[in-house]
Amino acid sequence: MKAAQIRQQFLDFFESKKHTIVPSAPMVVKDDPTLMFTNAGMNQFKDIFLDLAPIKHTRVADSQKCLRVSGKHNDLEEVGVDTYHHTMFEMLGNWSFGDYFKKEAIAWAWELLVDVYGLPEERLYATIFEGNQEVPRDTEAFDFWKQYLPEDRIINGNAKDNFWEMGETGPCGPCSEIHIDLRDDDEREKVNGRDLVNQDHPLVIEIWNLVFIQFNRKSGGVLEKLPKTHVDTGMGFERLCMALQGKKSNYDTDVFQPIIQRIAQLSNKEYGKDEQTDIAIRVVADHIRTVAFSIAEGQLPSNNKAGYVIRRILRRAIRYAYTFLGMKEPFIYELVSVLDETLGGHFEEIGKQKTLIEQVVKEEENAFLRTLSNGLKLMDDVIQKAKNKDSKIIEGDVAFKLYDTYGFPLDLIDLIAREQGFTVDNEGFNVALEKQRAGSRTAISETDEWTFVRENQAQEFIGYDYSESKIELVKYRTVTDKKKKLYHLVFNHTPFYGESGGQIGDTGIIEDVFGNEYHVINTIKEHNEIIHVLPKLPEHLDATFSAKIALERRNNIKKNHSATHLLHYALRKVLGDHVQQKGSLVADTHLSFDFSHFQKMTENEIAEVEGIVNKLIQQNTILQEERALPIDEAKKRGAMALFGEKYGDVVRMIQFGDSVELCGGTHVSSTGEIGLLKITSESSIASGIRRIEAVTGNGALKYFNEHLTIVKELEQTFKVPTQKVLSSIHHLQEENKKLQLKIKEYQKQALTSLKKELKGDVTEKDGISWLIKKLEVESADQIRDLAYQLKGEINNLIFIAGANIKGKANLTIMFSQNLVEKHGLHAGNLVREVAKEIQGGGGGQPFFASAGGRNPEGIENAFAKAKEMIKAKL
Repeated sequence: MKAAQIRQQFLDFFESKKHTIVPSAPMVVKDDPTLMFTNAGMNQFKDIFLDLAPIKHTRVADSQKCLRVSGKHNDLEEVGVDTYHHTMFEMLGNWSFGDYFKKEAIAWAWELLVDVYGLPEERLYATIFEGNQEVPRDTEAFDFWKQYLPEDRIINGNAKDNFWEMGETGPCGPCSEIHIDLRDDDEREKVNGRDLVNQDHPLVIEIWNLVFIQFNRKSGGVLEKLPKTHVDTGMGFERLCMALQGKKSNYDTDVFQPIIQRIAQLSNKEYGKDEQTDIAIRVVADHIRTVAFSIAEGQLPSNNKAGYVIRRILRRAIRYAYTFLGMKEPFIYELVSVLDETLGGHFEEIGKQKTLIEQVVKEEENAFLRTLSNGLKLMDDVIQKAKNKDSKIIEGDVAFKLYDTYGFPLDLIDLIAREQGFTVDNEGFNVALEKQRAGSRTAISETDEWTFVRENQAQEFIGYDYSESKIELVKYRTVTDKKKKLYHLVFNHTPFYGESGGQIGDTGIIEDVFGNEYHVINTIKEHNEIIHVLPKLPEHLDATFSAKIALERRNNIKKNHSATHLLHYALRKVLGDHVQQKGSLVADTHLSFDFSHFQKMTENEIAEVEGIVNKLIQQNTILQEERALPIDEAKKRGAMALFGEKYGDVVRMIQFGDSVELCGGTHVSSTGEIGLLKITSESSIASGIRRIEAVTGNGALKYFNEHLTIVKELEQTFKVPTQKVLSSIHHLQEENKKLQLKIKEYQKQALTSLKKELKGDVTEKDGISWLIKKLEVESADQIRDLAYQLKGEINNLIFIAGANIKGKANLTIMFSQNLVEKHGLHAGNLVREVAKEIQGGGGGQPFFASAGGRNPEGIENAFAKAKEMIKAKL
């Protein structure tokens, strides 16, 4: 059975059990400060478990994209080395929210695995929670399992394996895992599979976990029963395919084999012949899936947060391919087509974003291959120096320099070191890293738990219709930021918009019945809750407050947000349908809009886009808004849905004429309110991703006034009318070029004179020409030119020059090649040592080197030290 059929059969089975099939949530999480990536199937339902979102469907099933490479779910170093860990994987799951419970979950799991998929029941085992002081043994699950399995294949499990908890607080409960023994019959006869369950055996594996959520962990560790019980199950798709296809490895299934065979073809290697080659191929096959889905969702490789994780994964793949497959040129990007063929039927984002993914991956490959080439040479030097010291440790500060200066991730340094039998001083690395961070850290935040003022209050956003309202406080917490206290407040309803979807949060004031005003300095969003940030906690927490947003600021934000919609529409009209929004910032002062496009926009294209937007503004098109539209209906009407965003069954659709998008932000009631849009810049922010920055309304007026002021000042400077300012500037530039040429000619003549003078200062001793001199020059380049000219004209030359250039010391050393070879002189080593006299450093080649420093007064001492060290060599 093919992987695609296995996935579809799972979904069809639970649809027959009256489950609503929902799409996978994005793998990159955007609205949860506690989570960077979706690492479990339950993440998208977290708000339901926390009672922060209503239950839309009591029965749900899905196939969720997950990523585990950070935090406690860190599988990265095992990926590829073994045959069953992955970075990105699919989690098949069925869910009950206050509906069915243990009996049905167990019965349907057995029915699907044995009756539908046909797995041999004699190879299956179930685990149940063995109980502890808090919660008794799960005899209920045990009794249900007895209907399907003999008691000796129902195994007690401890709290670590069989009691699931979301975190230190929150919903939790016992779980029942289903394991399968995939070993050959003769191995099964030798060792009972029961003894290998949860023992990390690669062929006795867990394939499905049935979590029975029936408790709530309160602060302080107290458990209380939930009024409603839930079911949360997760089955590893890749492992299920391995079991159903009779394979011994996830990588031998058709989930991975088409990618693996393409890697083998491109690298001219054969999979299954050499262990190290196989590991490298598995690493690349796994990692391209993660990287491709992340880019499709709008998360590009970068140097911070989620982007850094994606870059790290891609660089690990490039490193393995470079070292063990001999791939010195980009090739991983070519695997995207195969990925689309294997997964495109279910995950359409890969096919629709294929060109963008390929271009981003190829650029990252090119960049890191250059880094690798240089970095591997540096690592060789580091390892050789350690060997010279009879050490097997790469010092932490050395590892940090490779990381900080040359972009070598620590895990790659670790990997290369291990291959050579070395270890890295990780503690020393972390000390160096922390020292750097201490200098640039902007905030250290600690958050208190919520204090409730009113229980069971549902929150409602009313800011689409109202800019002020009477509100009541539901809960609050204290946040310490840079040793300064801030307060997070949640109200029963609010006109304040919480930062999300690229739109910044509202500011304003809340006022109590006694006339006390409190400033809201920002509004943010967590778990669909709107949180008001205040520098001062209101005195009367149970009072009724009046909330008033900063209206002029909100209106400017609305203009910029509506303008991004018009901009998106115009870009697709001018550049083509490949344009997709990849991010945005909607502020009160300006907007920025990121979009997929593969080349710099021409001035004519920018002008055309700007013209279309301003024409739409002048037409004063009325906003058409539908706040509760079924998502399928919205898509039928042509609404733009962004990859990487999670939409519910019911959505808000915003339409200005032919511009139709799904959006939760605030907008103008008609385009005429925007006034005017002016594009201020267009640039590249990543391969295949462009960014437009623009201003609207008063911001556009300010932009034009500033530029008009500059033009008027130029008119006065050149004493010409506006239409002649440009030609006057061009004339001035031409004059400047002529003057620069004359200056260069004068400098050349001066250097010729200086060279003649220096040749007269050469002293000869024992057949060696010595020239040590402090020079008056304007740049280090001039000294370099002199050094090379003198080397070509004077035999057996030792030339040492010093100069004070704009208050900084400079040292230059040049040796004739024959002196380097005969006496072992090395200008680079010498200049590093003598540069200490000028409080600086430098380096270079054996025959030429230079250094800079802070202390020009030390030049004469440097000369003396250099002369002494050279004489010791001669």
